[in-house]
Amino acid sequence: MKQAFLCVSFGTSVPAARKNITAVEEALKAERPDMDFYRAFTSPTIRRHLAARGETIWDVPEALDRLAEKGYRQVFIQPTHFLYGLEYEALCAKVEEKKNLFSSLRLGKPLLAHTEDLRTLSQILSEAYPKKQGESLVLMGHGTPHFSNVVYPALQAVFHMLGRQDVFVGTVEGWPDLTALLPQLREGGFRSVRLVPLMLVAGDHALHDMAGDEPDSWKQVLLRENFEVTCVMRGLGQAKGVQALYCQHVRAIEG
Repeated sequence: MKQAFLCVSFGTSVPAARKNITAVEEALKAERPDMDFYRAFTSPTIRRHLAARGETIWDVPEALDRLAEKGYRQVFIQPTHFLYGLEYEALCAKVEEKKNLFSSLRLGKPLLAHTEDLRTLSQILSEAYPKKQGESLVLMGHGTPHFSNVVYPALQAVFHMLGRQDVFVGTVEGWPDLTALLPQLREGGFRSVRLVPLMLVAGDHALHDMAGDEPDSWKQVLLRENFEVTCVMRGLGQAKGVQALYCQHVRAIEG
């Protein structure tokens, strides 16, 4: 029986950020070398930008149609999505619509699917960004109106329970935002802030909302609040531990 592995990402149009997705894809290929590898991006805007540059990437329905046409009967899908949000729910719906094309069509879980995933990620990031005297580590997530946004404050709680009271987690489009974090930074007596994207890629949000020169970027707001600011332009996809966590979810697809 022909088997295919489909890695699904939101995507990015920032060339430097693409390496984060590629790094995860390569780890997943190595995890399932017995299956033919394919990719899909869910963002129509990003696919249009890439198409204008000469690169065609399927969306999920098109990818599944093409795989069925190629004769694949068993397909594993692993998303690189961060949590159970609106994007993941939309993916589930698209997969459900195509299930009759295959004898087996199975979908993996997002990066932070269980409490243990939060603990694992906090350990990965704690090792990558050790505690420094007088410095806070502020992680900027995307955020969502979906109830799954609770993952962000939950992750901060996990850091603090592990002894990293210097770590704070905020979001661009959810809660807590930077305004909610500022009092905590002041009360903690921190003099400097290290800003790190809590996203698979260090793309547009990292470039503009986090580290941009616009007055409302997190960097500029913190500078006006008299903090020293360092921006790390590195997405989660480059971290070996994060790649390993995705691979754990791949192995669970078969369970």
